[in-house]
Amino acid sequence: MWAGRPPADRFLLLVLTAGGLGTVPVAPGTAGSLLALLLAWGLAAWGPAAMLLAALACAGLTALFGGRAEALLGQRDPPAVVLDEVAGMLLAMVALPRHWTVAVAAFACFRLLDIWKPLGIRRAEALPGGVGILADDLLAGLYTNLLLQAITHLLAGRAPLP
Repeated sequence: MWAGRPPADRFLLLVLTAGGLGTVPVAPGTAGSLLALLLAWGLAAWGPAAMLLAALACAGLTALFGGRAEALLGQRDPPAVVLDEVAGMLLAMVALPRHWTVAVAAFACFRLLDIWKPLGIRRAEALPGGVGILADDLLAGLYTNLLLQAITHLLAGRAPLP
């Protein structure tokens, strides 16, 4: 995939494939989401702002350079580009309790939404370039976060967030 490409293009693909993780032969989006889950677990110790900044950094890189990756890889929304999944999964975990059950629920919900694409997620994916690569994952992450915020608040005996 990267042979014979200029160093800048190889570096760009390395970043957008999350260090090459997106090149796994089966379920690269799931692999990227698992990486994000591990990152989120570590970032949670530094607070929600750190996780949100990491999600925004991944989102920014995907939005800016995703179109270039499409041109380099010769396809729209290439499966190897998984930094969008990393951004979406990190967003899904922002400000949630650091507990394994919450992490598993967030992962499952995010993957289901990212695969099925309900609630306008499919339309977001149709946007051009890096924004289209990214938008569906950010929506899946946002919906996951809102759902789990409501559930965790209800289970804690409080009303869900507005």
